[in-house]
Amino acid sequence: MPPIPPEESLIEYPSAFPIKVMGAHVDGFLEAIITVARAFDPVFDADTVETRPSKGGNYLGITITVTATSREQLDELYRTLSSHPMVKVVL
Repeated sequence: MPPIPPEESLIEYPSAFPIKVMGAHVDGFLEAIITVARAFDPVFDADTVETRPSKGGNYLGITITVTATSREQLDELYRTLSSHPMVKVVL
């Protein structure tokens, strides 16, 4: 897919961009997602992470807010999160 010209993008860069990640509520899941976020956003602040366990407690929803600098960065971040073995869904 060809890159979207900046003037046609719906996102203004750089900007704070929230991403919701869901996976099993297991040890290490939150830390794994924070590690991925830091790989794509060197100034990522783990204190801004929001977590929400599922009703039954089996799953954990994590919202990370990264500083988006380009469409390519966001695409690669989504690919990396989606392919992570602990992740079930990325929104």
